[in-house]
Amino acid sequence: MPTGVHIRDARRQLFDAAERILLREGPAALTSRAVTAEAGCAKGVLHRHFADFDDFLAELVRERVARLEDQAAALHGTAGTGSVIANLTDALIELFDPVAVGVVGLVIFRDELRARLRQAWPGIPVLTEAAAMIAAYLTDECELGRLAADTDAGSLALALIGSGHLLFADRASGPPGFAAVEQVVSAVLADVVGRRLL
Repeated sequence: MPTGVHIRDARRQLFDAAERILLREGPAALTSRAVTAEAGCAKGVLHRHFADFDDFLAELVRERVARLEDQAAALHGTAGTGSVIANLTDALIELFDPVAVGVVGLVIFRDELRARLRQAWPGIPVLTEAAAMIAAYLTDECELGRLAADTDAGSLALALIGSGHLLFADRASGPPGFAAVEQVVSAVLADVVGRRLL
């Protein structure tokens, strides 16, 4: 693209381009040249909006984390309704969309990015926030009497996030179906769901 051509919402175009590359080729293919080529703009456009490429990637991750706020509110709203297993299954399927899985892979893949993000987040962004979201939901359900009173919400949330990530991380075979995710959620929560009935 020639220099001087105005690009509408350049940040959004660059983020969308990065997400397409992540989905198509994975984090190793994500370079500033690849992103600007995918976005159809000059390389200088990225550097006008971001200090450097890792700053761009950090903003991409922050944007993905910000999306979790809406999902956390929606999950909180399901407490006391429907099935705990189904609510969590739906939440994991929404959480681990292909872009989110790609962003987690990107954070793990790039040491400099992980170091930069560590200033704001302990742990791995997206997964850390997702674990907090699920722990809060499990606490809500425990308080409503739908899980055992001594439920360790934090540990169960970590187990669900780790299991969920493993289920969704294999890009070659595609995402698992509802039944596969539900089976894992049921296994992780079997004790606390069963004991609330005793």
